[in-house]
Amino acid sequence: MGTAKTYCGGCHCGNVRFEVEADLARVVECNCSHCSRKGFLLTFVTSDRFRLLQGEEALVDYQFNRRIGHHLFCKVCGVEAFWRSVQSDGTPMAIVNVRCLDDVPPGSFTVTHVDGKSR
Repeated sequence: MGTAKTYCGGCHCGNVRFEVEADLARVVECNCSHCSRKGFLLTFVTSDRFRLLQGEEALVDYQFNRRIGHHLFCKVCGVEAFWRSVQSDGTPMAIVNVRCLDDVPPGSFTVTHVDGKSR
């Protein structure tokens, strides 16, 4: 396991910006209909390790299936850089699209595949 580090990230147009403290040694690629269509690579953190710096007013909420996750995307460029949800014990969390982090080289992490399609 790697070490947690603070990363900055955001949407394509720059309206939405955030910081996240995460360990990117392993990231998740899910094959569910939503994640696979968008090409997400994900990291999961508790909400105290995620800070929205700007753009709350630019976010649009999309929910589907059990409506647990709040998939937030920029209303200007359409990029979903993160979403908010809760862990099974009710702890608030943020799920960050690693592809939306600044200066994270591809291949600098191990990808774990998750079968979300079967859930």
